[in-house]
Amino acid sequence: MTVLQVGKWGNSSGIRLSKAVLDELGIKQGDTVQLTVKDGKAIIEPAKPKKFTLEWIISEMKRLGPENAPETVEWVPIPEEAIDDEYSRGEIMLDDILKRG
Repeated sequence: MTVLQVGKWGNSSGIRLSKAVLDELGIKQGDTVQLTVKDGKAIIEPAKPKKFTLEWIISEMKRLGPENAPETVEWVPIPEEAIDDEYSRGEIMLDDILKRG
């Protein structure tokens, strides 16, 4: 059993868990945990990841409405990544390249 002190954390309170406790729970800093209070006891365990289904995503899109759709971004190649040659400019076709051998 580990005894911990509750400390102030901003406008809230918190406890610090040792690395050994985190390792035993199978969690690390930044992970999400689930806290359950049962019979006056706190139970901390790793949070189960939410499984997103296509149906859920579609229902959320409908619930939020088109006014909350993300902004469309037109992606273009960065100049250093863009290929600039006769083929990419449409000056020659694949057959022309194959004929060159």
